[in-house]
Amino acid sequence: MTQVKCPICDKPMNFQARSEWPDFPFCSLRCKRIDLGRWFGERYKLQGHDYPEDFHEENESE
Repeated sequence: MTQVKCPICDKPMNFQARSEWPDFPFCSLRCKRIDLGRWFGERYKLQGHDYPEDFHEENESE
């Protein structure tokens, strides 16, 4: 059986069908909520482009 680790607490888990694992890829609802809190707290960021400060102002005037 395939072992996977929770991305939050590193707890090893036996892989199950996704339909039987509602909190996938987390081991629990607690770890799922911790991850969500990190996104809301901006601890995770997606790499993107830096725009000049006046970028939005220029586009709004059009």
